[in-house]
Amino acid sequence: MSEDRPSPPRRSRLLPVIVGRLLIAALAGLALVSGLVWTGTIVVPDRFNPFAPLRIADAPNWLTRMKLSRLEDKAGQCLAVIENSPLRFSPVPDQVLGEGCGFANAVEVAHSTVDFSRSFTATCPLAAAWALLETHVLQDAARQHLGQEVASVIHFGTYACRNINHRASGRRSEHATANAIDIAGFVLADGRKITLLDDWSGSDPREAAFLRAVRDGACRFFDVVLSPDYNEAHRDHFHFDMGPYDTCR
Repeated sequence: MSEDRPSPPRRSRLLPVIVGRLLIAALAGLALVSGLVWTGTIVVPDRFNPFAPLRIADAPNWLTRMKLSRLEDKAGQCLAVIENSPLRFSPVPDQVLGEGCGFANAVEVAHSTVDFSRSFTATCPLAAAWALLETHVLQDAARQHLGQEVASVIHFGTYACRNINHRASGRRSEHATANAIDIAGFVLADGRKITLLDDWSGSDPREAAFLRAVRDGACRFFDVVLSPDYNEAHRDHFHFDMGPYDTCR
């Protein structure tokens, strides 16, 4: 004689339906609010408005990286963004300089609130990410850990028509399109020099803490950040780029 199995509790059968309806309602609400923000019916500060352009001076939030990524396809908007930043730059013509090499939507950066060891050519999004780092991380980290500001930045350059790690074959480096910059160190207001090679694992814990604060802060804006913690090839510099990958080491 077979036994009738009890029916599952009604609550367990209804739960997926309730969750689904709540999800649909939430998405509909989000779409409605987004539409109202888009049309200007609801006014929110630009830094919290996903449709407003990036402003370098605004305190970074969860929308910053999204707005920064949009600049890759919007050359005019990108130039407008860095016009309202500390950077002093000149746009440069697009150039094809070899197989997989050259640059587009690029600028020549001369100086900023800091001096540079030399001017450099960079894609506009890379320049915008640097402006964010300089404005919201670099000087705060220097004041916190070293009691003074950075006066100048020592770099190894941006553009180089080469493959990753200078290999004879393989994928092109982001340097091949001026979409990366290598930072070797900093000179403080009192003239003291702090370098990755000497001070990342040096005897002064304040200098090491400053360099790590810069590395960690850079991960908020650049897609790829490599430091001496990554490998021996980066023992003497930070590598910052705006390529298709996402790495913070």
